[in-house]
Amino acid sequence: MMDREKLSFIVTVLIAITLCICLLAIIAALLFGLYDKRVDDGEVFKLLSPALMTIIGAAVGVLAGAKLQSNEKNCNAKI
Repeated sequence: MMDREKLSFIVTVLIAITLCICLLAIIAALLFGLYDKRVDDGEVFKLLSPALMTIIGAAVGVLAGAKLQSNEKNCNAKI
């Protein structure tokens, strides 16, 4: 059986990997849009900014929630 710390570490690593892949995809789309003559630069930022903030916010929220939950379990175990 997996203990709680190992499971928390695995979830944290998977979230970090997913966040990295999403950020690379958004940055690639941003660079493609900036260097393509047919696309207006202002429109690229309008489209990708909310997506970038949503993905980063969700990943940070999940990581913070996982860490707080694991810290809460550790604190309850010490009492």
